[in-house]
Amino acid sequence: MNITKIVITGGPCAGKTTGMSWIQNAFTERGYTVLFVPETATELISGGVAPWTCSSNSEYQKCQMKLQQEKEKVFEYAARTMDSEKILIVCDRGSLDNKAYMTEAEFAIALNYLGANEVELRDNYDAVFHLVTAAKGAEKFYTTANNAARTETVEEAAALDDKLIAAWTGHPHLRIINNSVGFEEKMKHLIAEIANFLGEPEPYEIERKYLIEYPDIKALEVLPNCKKVEIIQTYLKSPEGDEIRIRQRGSKGNYIYFETHKRTISGLKRVEVERRLTKDEYLERLMDADPTRKPIRKDRYCLADGNQYFEIDVYPFWTDQAIMEIELSNPNEEIRFPNIIKVLREVTEDEQYKNAFLAKI
Repeated sequence: MNITKIVITGGPCAGKTTGMSWIQNAFTERGYTVLFVPETATELISGGVAPWTCSSNSEYQKCQMKLQQEKEKVFEYAARTMDSEKILIVCDRGSLDNKAYMTEAEFAIALNYLGANEVELRDNYDAVFHLVTAAKGAEKFYTTANNAARTETVEEAAALDDKLIAAWTGHPHLRIINNSVGFEEKMKHLIAEIANFLGEPEPYEIERKYLIEYPDIKALEVLPNCKKVEIIQTYLKSPEGDEIRIRQRGSKGNYIYFETHKRTISGLKRVEVERRLTKDEYLERLMDADPTRKPIRKDRYCLADGNQYFEIDVYPFWTDQAIMEIELSNPNEEIRFPNIIKVLREVTEDEQYKNAFLAKI
């Protein structure tokens, strides 16, 4: 049984409701059992539980985040009882959406109430797909008429969209679907991104890698759309032509663990299969570490810039340069580099800038 849990998020009037219908049709045809976790805010507000009916916004957010967690647990339990090889759980918004509606102090209070941390809440989902509000690039189609819980103006919707992207920045699989094409093409783009993540028909990863000047760390850290993640990456003994690694990923003492198996198809394209590990599984797999390679430690700055999601890796053994990566839907996709970054050259196919090579230095 393969159970995958994803989030569909986005600003007001972004197309989430239509997107759910497209997802149902597209992935049922691909053999998935598709389960939908309804949007919690709409349920609560429609039922009379709202920021303006509770004693404070902070108390309301506690209610919403608690219910969100409990609903997801029920859907995950139900999924495990089903006679299906492939199950896709689709969350209409996830726990980190709430962060966009709170101050940092309120969010900290909510985390304490839940007994959770931000890394666990954010990375509990396998992938996050953000649909950009129509208020950014398709203003003439922006409306709140289709959702009684929505009251934002165009300007408020655009600002909220930015806050939602910032809230999810740091997730290892965040994709931003903008309004650069018509609405139907936007929906097709969403389906293509989900299919690519799920490995339909094959689990391809298309990635470009650039050598950049050592970035201004202080400038990155003050950006709301940039999040620092600490990574320790260990390579395991593997067959010729394959690459198996395990990774500890998180921040401030809160970590999650992954195992990734890669096989190169061409310079840009690789088959990649990734699975989540428990901490105990991670520690056990460390015993299979490749003795010819040392663990790679790096700080990764996840930067959402427009509709693109960059990962900037800063290594302790470099003081003048760093590596920036971006995953693409297709090899010909146009890349617009962030103004804050100075690109030196592309190193996608340069073996000496791959982590597997750096681990031998």
